[in-house]
Amino acid sequence: MLIIPLKEGENIERALKRYKKKFERTGILRELRDRQQFTKPSVEQRQMKLKAAYKQKMQQEEM
Repeated sequence: MLIIPLKEGENIERALKRYKKKFERTGILRELRDRQQFTKPSVEQRQMKLKAAYKQKMQQEEM
């Protein structure tokens, strides 16, 4: 559970903004979306390899 202490005289909009930022950093929503659809480990590994190859290619072109 996230706890956001309110400072004296703090605006509620600012507190909500701090809560949203803290919630986003925890990665709960991202994990929830990932769990909605199962992907096989072999497919995940293939995607990671393709992504790594793409990144490497972009770095090589930059130099």
